[in-house]
Amino acid sequence: MRLATFNLLHGRSLTDGRVESPRLMAAVAALDADVLALQEVDRGQGRSGNLDQTALAAAALAAGEHRFAAAVVGEPGGQVRPLTHDDDGEDEPRYGVGLVSRYPILSWQIIRLNPAPVRAPIYVPGSRGGLVLLRDEPRVVLAAVLHTPHGRLTVAATHLSFVPGWNARQLRQAVRSLRVLPAPRILLGDLNLPAGAARLLTRWRPLARRPTYPAGQPRIQLDHVLADRHGYHRLPPVTAVRTPLSVISDHRPLVVDLD
Repeated sequence: MRLATFNLLHGRSLTDGRVESPRLMAAVAALDADVLALQEVDRGQGRSGNLDQTALAAAALAAGEHRFAAAVVGEPGGQVRPLTHDDDGEDEPRYGVGLVSRYPILSWQIIRLNPAPVRAPIYVPGSRGGLVLLRDEPRVVLAAVLHTPHGRLTVAATHLSFVPGWNARQLRQAVRSLRVLPAPRILLGDLNLPAGAARLLTRWRPLARRPTYPAGQPRIQLDHVLADRHGYHRLPPVTAVRTPLSVISDHRPLVVDLD
């Protein structure tokens, strides 16, 4: 079983700033993941060709199951509004997380996380980027119970706040919410926290310890695959960990093989 998490940066390449569907699909196909968590995913956004990027990722992996969960309606950096329920904003541009699986999905669950009440500085990559003061946005956790050859498995994808302290609060809320779903439980995503902090806050076991950001010369691990210690013994052992350089994004994907 291969698990992967990838912050797509909505499919943008740092070399030319363009978003191209074939390039995104090639980047995802190269991971060959059985379960893939996606962050910074667009659906119906003009900047990415008005496409469903989660569906493109599923097609690239020949995966039969996928779902997108929007965190906001509108384009990040512009006018956005939070969602009030799962289907709000169906025909509008949306932005959030996705989950793709080659295994059948038995059930889905969405957990919504409030944004930080304050602005915070963040580094924006690119020629027009730099350190900017941004307002935080709502976040979302997309969880699924999978039917795998090893039995039932809960996996969840999320992308937490960049505001220090608030992301810790969101992480605790996420793991509390996941406890009602069947073990083993695995959380994948860009937590905007280093590995040590993520482990201490959750007491979940990291299945991989590799820097993932920035993509060119990774210095810090912001992207994680964490396993709840309850039911951990039922997971196959980790046999390989990779962070391959991709043709898109400012993050490297994190790939974990279980055998």
